[in-house]
Amino acid sequence: MASSEEDGTNGSSEAGDEKEAIGKRRRLGFLATVWLTFYNIAMTAGWLVLAIAMVRFYMEKGTHRGLYKSIQKTLKFFQTLALLEVVHCLIGIVPTSVLVTGVQVSSRIFMVWLVTHSIKPIQNEESVALFLVSWTVTEITRYSFYTFSLLDHLPHFIKWARYNFFIILYPVGVAGELLTIYAALPYVKKSGMFSVRLPNKYNVSFDYYYFLLITMASYIPLFPQLYFHMLRQRRKVLHGEVIVEKDD
Repeated sequence: MASSEEDGTNGSSEAGDEKEAIGKRRRLGFLATVWLTFYNIAMTAGWLVLAIAMVRFYMEKGTHRGLYKSIQKTLKFFQTLALLEVVHCLIGIVPTSVLVTGVQVSSRIFMVWLVTHSIKPIQNEESVALFLVSWTVTEITRYSFYTFSLLDHLPHFIKWARYNFFIILYPVGVAGELLTIYAALPYVKKSGMFSVRLPNKYNVSFDYYYFLLITMASYIPLFPQLYFHMLRQRRKVLHGEVIVEKDD
């Protein structure tokens, strides 16, 4: 699910206290910590640039129409750059599941490249602006949290924002994504884009229209799980509750 963000994807455990974070960074090694700090600073800056561009566009134009086109290059670059987070998991410099991180990053890239970029008639939909604003605020908060954590100087407001903003931003982002995919359905069905019809020499078929429907349906079981997981992490970090995870 594109709007979800799992804990610890960039070298800092959000579920533990500062001593745990320090211990993890020591195990990572100096070079890994330097790289992760640089990466998170760069990503924070990138999403800040996006935020400034979005605010400037709206102040000048007074509308969301044309917003995606004006920021798409920067958005594509920094969202695609997030593939490095999967690499971080693969080489073991962050303690997060490769599968979880891969699903989260790929779902974002899917929304950017295979939905919004590829289906140009939907780029002016209000839902696109909805998930763009949600993503931008979320990522600025997330990457700045990781940066300050790696530097051992985490301001209380950043920590508070990380575990409170998502309460609104996550549902808003998911709503924007779902509405955008829904708006894309008629164009996909009419054009047959990305679909493979029979007969063909490989004897396989694929219908992108139904794939989008299945993607939308997947939000039903995934959203509650990820949202309530973040709520549990919030209680643990902000209120010091001990959360016992039940084995399935």
